[in-house]
Formats: sequence, C-alpha cells, structure tokens
Amino acid sequence: MEQQDGINMPAKKVLVVSGKRKTAVARAVVKQGVGRVRINRTPIEIYEPDIAKAKIMEPLLQAGADVWQQLDMDVKTSGGGYMGQAEAARMAISNALLKWTKSTHLRTVFSEYDRTMIAGDSRTKETKKVGGAGARSKEQKSYR
Repeated sequence: MEQQDGINMPAKKVLVVSGKRKTAVARAVVKQGVGRVRINRTPIEIYEPDIAKAKIMEPLLQAGADVWQQLDMDVKTSGGGYMGQAEAARMAISNALLKWTKSTHLRTVFSEYDRTMIAGDSRTKETKKVGGAGARSKEQKSYR
C-alpha cells in the first residue's frame, strides 16, 4: 500500500512489455481493468484483417478468460506489415501476461502451443547489397 496525503491507496501496477517480429515492433501497456484489449486504439473485437486478429487472440485464448478479463491492454505497433505487426503484438501480449501472473503453468502452456509467443523468431530479411537487384543477385557480365 502506498501512503499519499494520509490515505492508503493501492499501488498502481503498470507493465510495459515489447515484442518484435521482422521489422515490426509492438509495445503493450498492461494495467488493472475490465478486459479491454486495444491494438493501435482499435478494440480487438473489431480489428481487421481477421487472420491478424486470430493471431493476436491466440495468447488470450490459451491463457483463458479468467486471466486477462481483469486487465486492460493497450498495444501500439509500428513497422513491418500487418502480419508482422500481429505477431509482434501477440508476443508482447503473451509476455505481458506471463510477467503479470508470474505463472510457470502459463509459460508451459504457451511454449507447448507455440514457442514463438514467448521467445520470438529472430529471422529477418537479408539486406540488399551493392552491385545487384537484391541480397544475393549480381549484375551480369557479358565479356566472358
């Protein structure tokens, strides 16, 4: 309990957790609430496209409603494409739930379902080099 002006007030617990996928970054702010989940200020219920929404909902469905119904999550994503952003948001949400609950059971549930929800996938696009159209291709020569 925090003492403020002679009144006992509960300590406000706020978590900030990030997730990354390819070039997309997601930052989740988690606090006590009523089960609101918003991605870029859009409620998860009306988030489009549906395949990205399904990807983001995975950790919530795996955890069960009793875990996240008392939390409010605001996720801000940037960079990458819509699917990279969805996977980054998914990772941020699952890590936030793990950090909030400190549950080893939840960690095993997530890792058995899909390990990239916790650990992430470090694969990114190989950068383009000088002398060609892409990462590996080179301009052709005609004099040999």
